Amino acid sequence: MTLQQLRYLIAIAEAGSISAAANNIYASQSNLSIAIKELESEFGLTIFTRSNRGVTLTNEGTELLAYARQVIEQADMLETHFSSEATDARLAVSTQHYAFCVRAFIQTADACTSEEYDFIMREAATGEIIDDVRTFRSDIGILYVDKNNSRVLQKAFDDANLVFRPLFEAPVNVFVGEHHPLATRKKLELEELEKYPRYSFEQGTTNSFFFSEEPLGQIPHKKNIRISDRATLTSLLTDFNGYTLSTGILTPEMQNGIISIPLDTDVTMTVGYLIHKERKLNELLGAYIENLCDVIQSNPSVATYLGE
Repeated sequence: MTLQQLRYLIAIAEAGSISAAANNIYASQSNLSIAIKELESEFGLTIFTRSNRGVTLTNEGTELLAYARQVIEQADMLETHFSSEATDARLAVSTQHYAFCVRAFIQTADACTSEEYDFIMREAATGEIIDDVRTFRSDIGILYVDKNNSRVLQKAFDDANLVFRPLFEAPVNVFVGEHHPLATRKKLELEELEKYPRYSFEQGTTNSFFFSEEPLGQIPHKKNIRISDRATLTSLLTDFNGYTLSTGILTPEMQNGIISIPLDTDVTMTVGYLIHKERKLNELLGAYIENLCDVIQSNPSVATYLGE
């Protein structure tokens, strides 16, 4: 099987006949016919049924076509990414829903002097972050661990050939809107939150408290609202009397209308970044990590700065 054979398969399926496909891609009909016969022989199946009106995919041919499209799409992406014309200024970040990660991302993009660049910021579920870094879809992943999830997550990191490097340790804080009945409190007990809705980010197929973005997710709660983006969380916090648990770091765009209050618990959050063991730190990725550290160090709610 070759990429060219798969390209011929796709061209014939789209055109509806070998002759039309040959005209569309400026190839000979004989080359296309040979390619299909070789694929059929290799996989032991019939790809097309032939008639006077052209060709029609068999059930097995339809399935093969779906795989062929995926392979060609990935091959094209690979060629584009690593071609001589591709820009070296590329940064892909996958992170839990932390505003300070976006702040550092903006600073990195703003300081980039390259005439061409390709920056990607993905706010994703915990399992997706691990997989993004494992497959090199992202250069770096940012998430937290604590005493309740560290054993499970560390195994996931090890299985994915990833290294977790701590950035800072922070106490658990309660985020509420400025008009929330608890907004004036200096410290909160977990029991005081029981009657209010708890906001958390959904985790898709890995929806367990080990992969939760919020600490103490293992504690049952009667009122739960699950969301998938920070904008919705911000609206809920400012317009509805619920809460979420996080690090307590409030960047400027979050400070308007949102209060961060320490929670009385012995659980602390260690936030850090994931990087593949085979990933070499380039200048752009190094700049992003440096900006992350600057944003973190400037925030008074961070208990212990751990970054280098």
